[in-house]
Amino acid sequence: MAYNRVTQLQSRIIIGTKQTLKAMNNNEVAEIFIAEDVDQVISNNLMEEARRLDIPYTLVDSKKKLGKACNIDVSASVVAIKHE
Repeated sequence: MAYNRVTQLQSRIIIGTKQTLKAMNNNEVAEIFIAEDVDQVISNNLMEEARRLDIPYTLVDSKKKLGKACNIDVSASVVAIKHE
């Protein structure tokens, strides 16, 4: 279901850790999707920041599948959905 949501909201996605953290701190993000198979330090940092900023997050099982849902040829550790 999470992968479908990313695919459906293609025009509002931000891909990657740096870009997502920057957008989160600029109050541009409605929700994030974090791949469970990324480095734990990265995922913990993203989850902590999401909790601090009260941004809902969902863990997905694969960064490869997350990248595919974004219609890119590489893996994606995290994807953010921007506010409408």
